[in-house]
Amino acid sequence: MAEYQNIFTQVQIQGPPEMGMVEDADLSERSKGASFNTLFGWFGNAQLGPFYLGGLGLASLGSGLIWFMMVGASFWAQAGYNPAVFMRDLFYFSLEPPSAEYGLGFAPLNEGGMWLIASFFLLISVLCWWARSYYLAKQLKMGKHVFWAFGAAIWLFLVLGLFRPILMGSWSEAVPYGIFSHLDWTLGLSVTYGNLFYNPFHAFSIAFLYGSALLFAMHGATILAVSRFGGDRELDQIADRGTATERAALFWRWTMGFNATMEGIHRWAWWFAILTPLTGGIGILLTGTVVDNWYVWAQDHYFAPLD
Repeated sequence: MAEYQNIFTQVQIQGPPEMGMVEDADLSERSKGASFNTLFGWFGNAQLGPFYLGGLGLASLGSGLIWFMMVGASFWAQAGYNPAVFMRDLFYFSLEPPSAEYGLGFAPLNEGGMWLIASFFLLISVLCWWARSYYLAKQLKMGKHVFWAFGAAIWLFLVLGLFRPILMGSWSEAVPYGIFSHLDWTLGLSVTYGNLFYNPFHAFSIAFLYGSALLFAMHGATILAVSRFGGDRELDQIADRGTATERAALFWRWTMGFNATMEGIHRWAWWFAILTPLTGGIGILLTGTVVDNWYVWAQDHYFAPLD
């Protein structure tokens, strides 16, 4: 029946804004207002705000803005300060790291020094936002699951731009800032080191990437499918299993042979998601530092066909 299809939220009840908890919470740096967005309400809660930044949030946004402006200024200069050229060639511009001749030293601004300074501010921005996620979770007496999930992504970020270049002895091994230059760097890394497809940690990363996408899609679809039975009230269903849980579990036992619980599916998805950057980072870190040619390595370990 059409009336039971709820891919989009069809009923949006908007009362007074929910300003959140006040007990044991620092309200001094929290915004005072809130608004509603009907478009957002089609997918979830329509309320926007209140928002909290705090010292770490301000430091993160400030340093991130400096990085953004430095990269943007470099692109603007490459466009010859021409707005039309800037818009036309935006994906082709790139802020490159220093060349190999500078090693891990500082380079002139127009030869990679700008990249080094911008990268410093980006690192401060990311780490401040990471710390902010910890302190906000602690203040709200939450688990630190978001903090560790964000940390998994930061691990890959640090491997690409800090850890591996240091181990390789040159900032030139780091990723440039640019759309197509980023893709070219990825292709170049794979070609130089014998095809990353033979890197087993790359394979793990892709498997977890596709797996987490599949798990989240399966979970979202299942909850939407049983929301008419109260499946969207998952905490209630965890503590007191109802017909929504029973139907969802029966469906997956019939189609897959097993099912996760209303709590367990989130653990499955969380682990699959964080293992994507964790295993990917390990694979990149080993490339060029431990393994010089992944195809030869795969042949030696009977992972690739022998010539």
